[in-house]
Amino acid sequence: MNIAIKDTSLEDIVRRIEAGEHVTLTRDGKPFAKVEPTLAEAAPVKKSILGAMRGQIWMADDFDELGPEWDEYTK
Repeated sequence: MNIAIKDTSLEDIVRRIEAGEHVTLTRDGKPFAKVEPTLAEAAPVKKSILGAMRGQIWMADDFDELGPEWDEYTK
């Protein structure tokens, strides 16, 4: 289908593309763009993996405490 921009609203063009139509945009009777509904379905959203290793990893209570060798750098 050819659509002259001055004769059609953007909403109408989008609606036709969503319906599966291939649209050629024209100005003064000359085509300048072709729009096709070619995008694939959106990729499924991945589920969060936060907490997936709960209970399988151990960390010492003092893991973030610096030893005395770091004293000169932290003063």
